[in-house]
Amino acid sequence: MHGFANPARFLRLARWLTPLLFVSGLVLMAASLIYGLLFAPADRLMGDTVRILYIHVPSAWLGMGGWTTIAVASLVELVWRHPLATIAARAAAVPGAVFTAICLATGSIWGRPTWGTWWVWDGRLTSMLVLLFLYFGYMALANAAQKDGVAGSSRIVAIFGIVGAVNVPVINRSVVWWNSLHQPASITMGKSAIDPAFLWPLLVATIGFSLLFGGVVLARMRTILADYQAEARLRRRAMQSEALGAHDAQGAYETKGGETA
Repeated sequence: MHGFANPARFLRLARWLTPLLFVSGLVLMAASLIYGLLFAPADRLMGDTVRILYIHVPSAWLGMGGWTTIAVASLVELVWRHPLATIAARAAAVPGAVFTAICLATGSIWGRPTWGTWWVWDGRLTSMLVLLFLYFGYMALANAAQKDGVAGSSRIVAIFGIVGAVNVPVINRSVVWWNSLHQPASITMGKSAIDPAFLWPLLVATIGFSLLFGGVVLARMRTILADYQAEARLRRRAMQSEALGAHDAQGAYETKGGETA
């Protein structure tokens, strides 16, 4: 783990891993969505509305997975001070928020014909909405900490990332803890209540979405790291210019003093 925290080694790995994740994720996503939206059978009760499952479920999974990534990276930052942990956490925030928003949007589209309403304030939907607001808060806090530059501000962002992870198990268990229109978990450890005709393309779609998520996170990490390196170079050049200017001013002052004498 400590070896991959080296930025140079990380960049060498990410340079070929990023396109690999992108391409494989897009291929699996396309295959599963084409089958699920065009060829998969309609559900006996929900009819064709079941097809939104192939977008809604992977998005929900990655909405929670994105914050789990933030929490783990934040913990690594606080405990082991890995130089890339902060970058990894912040890189996961935007794609995690996007997938959470897609989950909420597709859930509302599915809920309108199924429940007769676009939105209900039950435990699953409300906790998922809270997750989206947590993403917004995290991104705002991270941007403020980066601009502030005060020592210890990044630790505050990391603590927020860890505390916010409390909402992830709440989302997962909300359909068990409270009465809900949302159906209970269809896939649990070792068993599934979903027919194989729907299950296998759903699993392929989830893998594809996850690979794409990983590719986006790696691409964002490379971009953030490049921005940091460019900023560091600009600061060094500015310091060198200031030092050179001070040296020239000192030389001019000494020359002028010599002429006066």
